[in-house]
Amino acid sequence: MTSHSRRLQLKALAALAGLTGAAGVVAQGGAGGYPSREIRFIVPFPPGGGNDILARMLGPKMAEALGKPVVIDNRPGAGGNLGTDQAARSPADGYTIVIASNQVTINPGLGQKLPFDIERNFSPVALVASVPMLLVVHPSVPVNNVAELIALARSQPARLNHATPGNGTPQHLAFELLNKLAKIEVTHVPYKGTGPAVADLLGGQVQAAFATLASVAQHVRSGKLRAIAVAPAQRSPLMPEVPTVAESGVPGYDVPLWYSILAPAGTPAEAVERLAGELRRIVESPDTRDRMVNQGFQPGFVGPAALQAMIRDDVRRWQAIGRDTGIRIE
Repeated sequence: MTSHSRRLQLKALAALAGLTGAAGVVAQGGAGGYPSREIRFIVPFPPGGGNDILARMLGPKMAEALGKPVVIDNRPGAGGNLGTDQAARSPADGYTIVIASNQVTINPGLGQKLPFDIERNFSPVALVASVPMLLVVHPSVPVNNVAELIALARSQPARLNHATPGNGTPQHLAFELLNKLAKIEVTHVPYKGTGPAVADLLGGQVQAAFATLASVAQHVRSGKLRAIAVAPAQRSPLMPEVPTVAESGVPGYDVPLWYSILAPAGTPAEAVERLAGELRRIVESPDTRDRMVNQGFQPGFVGPAALQAMIRDDVRRWQAIGRDTGIRIE
């Protein structure tokens, strides 16, 4: 190769390197440009429930990490479906997210007609925590375990009531499954959120409920409510002394409750990845983990791809439960 040719080759390589470097700056600048304004964080329930507690724990940490305000927007109604639908219909630009429990996989699995399709209308961002649901009763109810509750319910068909945050919520499905598997009839009393449901349970207007540990742990510890079982298949490390429903005489019973962050379908990948990355750092930080545990949550991060698979598999699981038990949510 002549010296002239070598000089031309070096110039070409230098130009190519310059273009590659410029492209890298553009790419970094594009990623760094998000977010450029505040993010709306929809909570599809009133203040006081698990979704709200967790969102208000994460929101300030997200704002600090992202450098922009994260505004909590409570949009209750229709058992959480109203606010979730508002999120699905929002612009897919990375500036609207919603905190959703696995209610969004239970309901379609059990045939409820929803205004959105959880698998098609959302971009999964991250699973951030789970929380055990406790089967609790008012102290006036003369039972100390699931077997005694079943016996009492059988002796008084439809006389006992259970409170939930709304129709189709995981708390509702947890009791419907218990009714079906234990062959009892405890009447459903839906409320507009966890706060009013727990308030009436504390007042004795209703006798029982499945409620998140985060929302009732303090009342159990103070003796205002009695915990007789947990809904998941494994005991909770947060209350290891409380047995599961399955080991209390209802084999096969398993109703977990987990919380995820979703964005409208089509949200740019760079926004989803940025949000997921910051949420992972937040959830795995020692101070956030401690706060979650103290509030009754079990922290645990799952990224977008794995969450998408979880959502798909959970919808299919609840479809099978619906077929096997005949439970339907209208």
